[in-house]
Amino acid sequence: MRVLLLEDDIDLGQAVDDHLEAAGHSVYWCKLVSQVRNVTFDLALVDLNLPDGDGVDLVRYWRQAGRLTPVIMLTARDQVSDRIRGLQAGADDYLVKPFDLDEMLARIDAVLRRSSPSPRLQVHDNVVDLEQRQVLHQGQPLDLTAMEWAVLRCLASRPGRIFNRGEIDVALAADGQPSSDSNTLEVIVSRLRKKLGADVISTHRGMGYRLDV
Repeated sequence: MRVLLLEDDIDLGQAVDDHLEAAGHSVYWCKLVSQVRNVTFDLALVDLNLPDGDGVDLVRYWRQAGRLTPVIMLTARDQVSDRIRGLQAGADDYLVKPFDLDEMLARIDAVLRRSSPSPRLQVHDNVVDLEQRQVLHQGQPLDLTAMEWAVLRCLASRPGRIFNRGEIDVALAADGQPSSDSNTLEVIVSRLRKKLGADVISTHRGMGYRLDV
């Protein structure tokens, strides 16, 4: 797997690079935001503060552009507000420095598992079939509108991950659906809850929505 490491601390960067290489990963190590343009990767480890930019702004840019590659933020700040800012921007997880390198590998594995769901996903009393574009509730097919399906498929692409409205709009556009304002999205989520179950989709104020499996 190709890992982008965006970290300007030489000692930490070298330790992470060596540990990832030893685990069989290919590492592209950058020390500046400007160095990551046109880089292809399967997962990114991104420092919060960099000499020429903010890692959170970079992650937000990726998400707004429709890039859903898994991202783990690296930060020296053990502040809840910083972790929330990274997650709101679209990061999948975070590590607070100093961190154990084996824990880093475990978190990478966990993020990758969440980002590659089975084509058939069991969600409470429902089965979401991403390939067949079908949802079964207690064994019976559910009738979903095109926008309901597009929102559900977006959330089901990463169960347990919070998607903000911008990311959901990107998914709607990719499915040929118009973008939604906050009220429209709330209505769609409300209808999905009525069809799938009230506790299937959770709301995280100021952040977005999550499919709870």
